[in-house]
Amino acid sequence: MDFPKIHESEYRFCLIMWEHEPITAVQLVKLCHEQLGWKRTTTYTVIKRLAERGVLKNENGTVTSIVSKDQAQAYEINELVENKFEGSLPAFIAAFTKRQNVSEDDLDEIQQMIDRIRRGESH
Repeated sequence: MDFPKIHESEYRFCLIMWEHEPITAVQLVKLCHEQLGWKRTTTYTVIKRLAERGVLKNENGTVTSIVSKDQAQAYEINELVENKFEGSLPAFIAAFTKRQNVSEDDLDEIQQMIDRIRRGESH
């Protein structure tokens, strides 16, 4: 099965869901109205669509994720690198760092990540 696509507006909804899950659909309606300006019907439509695509489940009015935030972000990054940088992670990083000011703290954190990967640690 392919990874379910989460569109931009759906992703903003998912950020709310991930932060509060498990959450009732009624609570999601309230939060989406407050944070996204959505009507009740819009929120219920998004819940239904994402449930059909296997992103979340709505059981007895309680919404929980099937796809985690980390999984969704990893998928999007992989798609970006594949589609825009011919699958080259170094090309992606080079393009990103050309346009960004990378702080010493960020460089230290990135170096620590690289060191952990080289040692075979996952996080």
